[in-house]
Amino acid sequence: MESYAKPWLSIDDQIALLRSRGLAVPDDDAAAAVLREVGYYRLTGYLYPFRVSRVVTGDDGRSATEVGETYRAGTSFGDAAALLAFDRRLRLLVLEAVERVEVAVRTRLAHTLGRVSPFAHEEEASFARSFLQPRSTDGEVRPSGHEAWSERLRVRQAASEEAFVTHFREKYDGRMPIWVVTELMEFGQVSRLYGGLRNDLATEVAREFSVPTKKLMQSWLASLNYVRNVAAHHARLFNRKLVVAPRRPTVDQVPSLAHLSAEPAPKEFGVYNALAVLAHLLDSIPSNEDWQGRTRRLLRSFPETDHIDVTSTGVLRHWLAEPLWSDRHPDDVSR
Repeated sequence: MESYAKPWLSIDDQIALLRSRGLAVPDDDAAAAVLREVGYYRLTGYLYPFRVSRVVTGDDGRSATEVGETYRAGTSFGDAAALLAFDRRLRLLVLEAVERVEVAVRTRLAHTLGRVSPFAHEEEASFARSFLQPRSTDGEVRPSGHEAWSERLRVRQAASEEAFVTHFREKYDGRMPIWVVTELMEFGQVSRLYGGLRNDLATEVAREFSVPTKKLMQSWLASLNYVRNVAAHHARLFNRKLVVAPRRPTVDQVPSLAHLSAEPAPKEFGVYNALAVLAHLLDSIPSNEDWQGRTRRLLRSFPETDHIDVTSTGVLRHWLAEPLWSDRHPDDVSR
């Protein structure tokens, strides 16, 4: 294993290095401004699709793509800057949509469980047996999913300085009903609590969002939590392979998403899958402000070149004509 030995470079040296690798930099001042704002390492991540590559065959006869350090002819600094701007707008749209979905799911969880009992989240009868059983990993017994979830909630409650938490500490015994607990939960906790519910309760919540099964909704929540974390940490999103990809429904299960299964996607685990799920879920949320139309217009504005286009997000162009992406308030927005 070798030690890292690359030197620190000034902004001028960074620009010179990019030029030496074949990148056109027509305006040094503009390039310097971008590099001061986002940094060389982040910028070159957006330039990665423009690198020269070739297929090589190893000693074992297997083929692999080898990506070099030089850029394809015609690649400009502006190509990376345009992708940076596009990705920033995409992340903001994702964060907006996930916020609406997360709050709405919290609310439906609180309403559904609260009807069972104010403290249904503490009661074994609310959960699937698998969520209540201790887990075994590498021969070591670990707390059940419910115990781990409850402990994380206790930690958040103890650390919280919210006025409503202080109120429950001072006036009551500290126990909070589910409709209060949901206000403390992170999205990951929301997803895990939902996944642990017994099937009838979970299905009831799912159908509030026109999702037919717990399994489908559970997959979607886990994926959206992953995508939300990527966006919240300002990481590159537009061409990311989703490590936690949403389960694709069958054609009959969710008609608005039938196109996901009808033909192969250009990028099977691309971010478009999560965008489509968000578009479907938002139709059940009254506060939706034409997120679908705004997202369609952003995707259609993708800064395409000879080397990259909107299919890098996992979408086929004609999918953007699906009813899923139509304007929800056509009298108020321009196409």
